[in-house]
Amino acid sequence: MQTRTVAGLGMMLLAAGLLVIWYQGQGSPTRPETGPVHATGVPPQAATLPGPADVDSFLAAYNTRYRELWTAFESANWNAEVDITGANTQARIAAGGALGGFVGGREVIESLRGLRTRTDLTELQERQVATAWRLSAKYPATMPEVVADAIATAAVLNDSLHGHVYRLTLPGGPTRTVTPNEIDGLLAMSTDLAERKAVWEASKQAGPKLKQGLADLRGQRNQLARHMGYSSYFGLETANYGLSADDMLRLMDELVAGIMPLYEQLHCWVRHELAARYGAPVPRRIPAHWLGNRWAQEWPGIVADVDMDGLVKDVEPAWLVQRAEDFYVSLGFAPLPETFWERSDLYQLPPGSGRRKNTHASAWHVDLERDVRCLMSVQADWSWFLTTHHELGHVYYYLAYGRPQVPPILREGANRAFHEGIGSLIELAAGQPSYLAQLGLLAAGEAPDRIQWLLAQALSGPVVFLPFACGTMTHFEYDLYEADLPAHQFNARWWEHAARFQGIEPPSLRGEEFCDAATKTHIIDDPAQYYDYALAAVVLHQLHRYICRELLRQDVRDANYYGDRTVGMYLNSILELGATRDGNLVMRQATGEDLSADAMLEYYQPLLEWLTRRNAGREVGF
Repeated sequence: MQTRTVAGLGMMLLAAGLLVIWYQGQGSPTRPETGPVHATGVPPQAATLPGPADVDSFLAAYNTRYRELWTAFESANWNAEVDITGANTQARIAAGGALGGFVGGREVIESLRGLRTRTDLTELQERQVATAWRLSAKYPATMPEVVADAIATAAVLNDSLHGHVYRLTLPGGPTRTVTPNEIDGLLAMSTDLAERKAVWEASKQAGPKLKQGLADLRGQRNQLARHMGYSSYFGLETANYGLSADDMLRLMDELVAGIMPLYEQLHCWVRHELAARYGAPVPRRIPAHWLGNRWAQEWPGIVADVDMDGLVKDVEPAWLVQRAEDFYVSLGFAPLPETFWERSDLYQLPPGSGRRKNTHASAWHVDLERDVRCLMSVQADWSWFLTTHHELGHVYYYLAYGRPQVPPILREGANRAFHEGIGSLIELAAGQPSYLAQLGLLAAGEAPDRIQWLLAQALSGPVVFLPFACGTMTHFEYDLYEADLPAHQFNARWWEHAARFQGIEPPSLRGEEFCDAATKTHIIDDPAQYYDYALAAVVLHQLHRYICRELLRQDVRDANYYGDRTVGMYLNSILELGATRDGNLVMRQATGEDLSADAMLEYYQPLLEWLTRRNAGREVGF
């Protein structure tokens, strides 16, 4: 599930566009030496904006040009995703080059540099300047050589990681190639620890060849970010939240500490369950190969999943999308524009179709106004029931802030976590038993067992995820960028964080010949912002608790939003702001509290009590 935001995925695709140009034009990702190279692959455009002396005129012209180029870029992106052809890919590259040439252009940077020193800007002007500056800082034309080197390095690393051929040798068996999906399948199903160890170790094979490249890329990204006034590349990314790198790390520690009473009980229960399954002594820390996920960011297969697919197996896929729209309309939101239904690509392609499309669910804001779309492949199963509600959460967010009072460059979430948090909030609401009963999907008394339901959610959701995202991932990337962690400490530091925050350890000693962190794709291609996912989980639980307590007066584990227009008005008051207000202030005003894991802990309180009873007499902690 993804949304397309101003500062995130769009800029990643700009980089991707240049990589394709290099691969096609040079036969190699090595930076060409024939003249100046800009991050977009095209020469920077001549200045066409008013000077910064007239702030309003400059920002108005910037926003007009930005929206024009964004619309062209997203239109080309859409075509390239719904019909994967060489021609559409080339059109996307060209449109991305134009947008990147504008936002990262030398003239824009110099104008913004002057505006950033002024003390007479309004809050709205300051936020536009700050957002434009962050966009320019990713690939500034004022450092073309470093930009080119950084993108070329990322290209090599991505190609090396995603093109890696994994080889697996099971005990007593021959060596054979395996795909990542096969690795995941074996980790999900195998009960043989020797086999699991071999599979887990195979999953880390790409790391060693990425290590030096990651060190080089870190240096290049930091050089660009520091050139633009940030403490590091990590600090550039945390600026989206109005936080310094150190402030973000403190927030991460607070969130992990908040969820730790539940996590430690869950960790204790799981290690006893798995020790019994594998016929092994109960460990203090869980060996990584005991778990069904390569990074232990979720722990699948420990309990039998609650089977929800049967609830929707007999409906048409269109029914799922219609129910999702109806959910929002019941809250007082307008029906989706007709163009949504005309332009979206919502369902699986028929067998034998000559068209190929991206099957990953995503929401699109093509013109930053009313042209909203979804790209999905909806089927009649439980996952798509939740996903349709989630993706339309992004769409209604777009529509709420796509209004004249919000400048185009601020037409994004209050911060990066808010967009995903809102979509996940409605996904959570859509899975509540009372709503399912209202739809006729559940009969009275058919709700799943509460503890098993919460246990399944905790193992696959935020309880297990936060220590990985806030702890291991974010602390490693802080060390990598902010502290310039030496390459000869990469692997040791990764496992130090995994032990401290997750209570996880490798099956055997992992020396510095390995680079296990680099096998996580986000380290290379979505850097220094993995905390977004964790913060989204925190945001959704805090908003959900406020809605249940103050508006619905209902149990947080069985609340029905449907038909309550006060809930819709409350949500719209947040969505319509876009990024015109500081996200931390938005959360404080919306809930009366700062970001905290308290609401999440409250949601899982019955599970915590159950686990505490089950763990009586056991040593809890790691």
